[in-house]
Amino acid sequence: MAEVSSHPKKWLIAYNSISASLWSIVFFNTVFLGVSLGQPHLFDYTNKVTTAIQTLAVIEIYNSATGLVKSPLFTTATQVFSRLLIVWGICQLLPQSPANTHWVYITLSLSWSITEIIRYSYYASNLRSPDAVPHWLTWLRYTTFYVLYPTGVFSETYMVYLSLDEASAVFGPWFKWLLVFILFTYIPGFYMLYTYMIKQRKKVLGKKPSTKKTQ
Repeated sequence: MAEVSSHPKKWLIAYNSISASLWSIVFFNTVFLGVSLGQPHLFDYTNKVTTAIQTLAVIEIYNSATGLVKSPLFTTATQVFSRLLIVWGICQLLPQSPANTHWVYITLSLSWSITEIIRYSYYASNLRSPDAVPHWLTWLRYTTFYVLYPTGVFSETYMVYLSLDEASAVFGPWFKWLLVFILFTYIPGFYMLYTYMIKQRKKVLGKKPSTKKTQ
C-alpha cells in the first residue's frame, strides 16, 4: 500500500481514530441493547458487527511486522488471534454455543470495547501531538488494564469453556481438545501481556515532571 509507506503517520492516525469510533458502536450496542433487550437478542443483533470490527485488528499485526508501530509483534499477534478465536471460532462457527447467549458475552463486549476506545483514542491523540495528550487519557490507557484485562481474559476463557461440548458435537472431539489446549495457552499469554503493560505503565506514568532550575 503506497499511501501507507509514504504517509505512515496519517495512516496510523486514521486507523486509530476509525477504530476508536467503531468500538464505540460496540460499547453503545452492548449497553443499550443489553439493557433494553438482553440476551439472546443482544448476541443476535451485535455478533456480526463485533466480529467485523475485531477482524480489522489484523491490521495491527501488519503495522507491527512492518515497523510502523513499536509494539512487539509476538504480543500483538497473540492478543489479536486470541480474540479472533472468540469472534470466529465461537460466535460464527458455533452460533448455538451457550456461551453466546450467556451473560459472559456482555462482560466480554464491555471489556473489549472500553479497552479499545481508550487505547485507540490515546494512540490517535499521541500521534497528532505527543505533548498535547490529556493526562486523564494517558492515565486511563495505562491504568484501566488492571481491571479490564482480567475481565476480558476471564470472559474469553469462560466463553471457550462453555463452548467445549458444542465444539465436540459440531466438529468432533478434535476441535474440543484444540480449544482445551488453547485454554492453557491463556495462562502464559495473560502473564506476558499483563506484565508488559505494568512495565509500560511504569515507563509512562512513572516519569517525574522535569523542573527547570531558577537562575
